[in-house]
Amino acid sequence: MNDTRRTRAVLGILLLISLAMITIDYRGGDDSPLRGLRSFGEAIFGPIEGAAAAVVTPVGHALDTILGSPGAHRRINRLERENQRLREQLRAQQIDKTRAEQLNRLLGTAGLGRYRIVAAQVISAGEGVEETVSIDAGSTDGVRTDMSVITGDGLVGRITQVGPASSTVLLATDAASAVGGRLEGSGEIGVVRGTGRRSGSSLTFELLDSTVEIKPGQRIVSFGSQGDRPYVPGVPIGTVTKIERTPGSLTRTAIVRPFTHFTGLDVVGIVVAPPKKNPRDAVLPPVPKTSAPAPPPKASSPPPSSPPAAPSAQSSASAESTEPTESPRSRRPRRSPRPGD
Repeated sequence: MNDTRRTRAVLGILLLISLAMITIDYRGGDDSPLRGLRSFGEAIFGPIEGAAAAVVTPVGHALDTILGSPGAHRRINRLERENQRLREQLRAQQIDKTRAEQLNRLLGTAGLGRYRIVAAQVISAGEGVEETVSIDAGSTDGVRTDMSVITGDGLVGRITQVGPASSTVLLATDAASAVGGRLEGSGEIGVVRGTGRRSGSSLTFELLDSTVEIKPGQRIVSFGSQGDRPYVPGVPIGTVTKIERTPGSLTRTAIVRPFTHFTGLDVVGIVVAPPKKNPRDAVLPPVPKTSAPAPPPKASSPPPSSPPAAPSAQSSASAESTEPTESPRSRRPRRSPRPGD
């Protein structure tokens, strides 16, 4: 018991001395009377402290890494998920904007032609011999076989198979596709056929009358089928780019560039009710106006010639002076001839 009290007393005294020395050293600053003692302590205990830090610091960092690794991984995973979500939102916004533009064009085309449509989206492209796509509209949406399919740009094809929630569309570019077409303006009819290629010049147009003149730049619309199925009239098909002349053939064939971009189909419309009146060329986009050449500059007319000036008195006098006058000798009377002359 006595040793415990003595130990406590010694510790208390040492603690008071330490506090007093700290206070004196702090208040003294650079002029502290304990400056030498402080320098002595730093010289002795500084290397020991540095060695202890060199050993303890890596261990502490390793422990922090081990203990904090799960939390860091969770934060990294959370940030990666957040970035992925933001990228998907941005992509979805861009896709929605593009689809909204396509839908607006589709509704504009349907309004011009007075077509009643059901909008749908292409969900897959067919693989095999036929060129087809699948859309997310079916019999529950009023879709039936042999209905025309269009976009805001022009004709896509016709419905060949119908399910409850999806349908199959045979594209106009398929080699087995044949659509009645009509030339803009003239009304001459022919058959538009697919060539089996979705890109480039993928359609041909055969005129029924080989004597009809056809030239590049003319546009073609659908002629329409009997009962408006499978093709309704007035749907833009494409523009003539080249004329092929086959010797001995009874028809004339033209290469047609389609209005529809078949390799980028997304939003389409199924015509569930045809127009009451044939729209003819009303659905075609307006022809871009070319600027008329400036008229040539008018040639400047020469200045009007001034009337001849009246002769002056001096010039009249000089003119009169130039006239021949009879000399005085010539004015003398002639002598009459004498006899014998």
